[in-house]
Amino acid sequence: MIGRTQQQDLLDFLQGRGLSLRRACRLLEFNRSTFQYRPRPDRNAELREQLRTFSQLKRRRGSVKAWNWLQRQGKKASRNRIHRLWKQERLQVAKRSGKKYKPKDKRGFVPLVALYPGHVWSYDFIFDAAGTSTKLKILTIGDDFTRECLAIEVATSMPSEKVIEVLARLLDAHKAPRYLRSDNGPEFIAHAVKAWLAGRKTQTYYIDPGCPWQNGFRESFHGRFRDEFLYGTLFASVAESRVLCESYRREYNDERPHQSLGYLTPMEFKQKWLQEQSQTTGD
Repeated sequence: MIGRTQQQDLLDFLQGRGLSLRRACRLLEFNRSTFQYRPRPDRNAELREQLRTFSQLKRRRGSVKAWNWLQRQGKKASRNRIHRLWKQERLQVAKRSGKKYKPKDKRGFVPLVALYPGHVWSYDFIFDAAGTSTKLKILTIGDDFTRECLAIEVATSMPSEKVIEVLARLLDAHKAPRYLRSDNGPEFIAHAVKAWLAGRKTQTYYIDPGCPWQNGFRESFHGRFRDEFLYGTLFASVAESRVLCESYRREYNDERPHQSLGYLTPMEFKQKWLQEQSQTTGD
């Protein structure tokens, strides 16, 4: 059986000798409609190009984030349409296999739920490296209600004195939180840290040992931080890591929408909440 290209060559030859398409197809026993078909222009060509651009810029974000990004650019397209095009372009993000925690039976555990901005902050460490040998200890601090990342502090070591220094800098710009949630790391349970927080009327809230899910917002942030940034970034030095981490923090707060916040960024959600509270109280 001859291929489509060879069939087209035969038709071109006969038509070049004066035969009509109808007559040539009849002689060759070809289906005439096959050779009359002309593909329609792709009405999604511009969307496809924009999705490829987004995928290159934000390599670890999926179709939902791409749809939200297009909405913010003023492009009107349904979420299902974007998802279909995303799959057709093979832009799906491969999930990384990670450690799965098995929750222990903690029937007496009562979770601390953040009810307003500044009610509950949480902090924890994550580790990385600069160059080939310099180990980095990264402290992240966030507001559990707004999901705002308040600080990403990078250093080669992080004693309790350094933790206090970072907290003091934050409290110069923000009101002290009611609670500060953390695990039982030595930097967090140090007497100096406890005393410093008590002097600012902030209560410490320690999760149970071996239960990282009790500090779920920090664990979630660290998962995104690793997946979207750390895994794909090589730091040449400690100084560079500080600059790039701060850039990610600003983008996370100002540009990255969260599904749990109604596809608002942390800063948008915070401003919306404050405006609603102002209208409710009549201030």
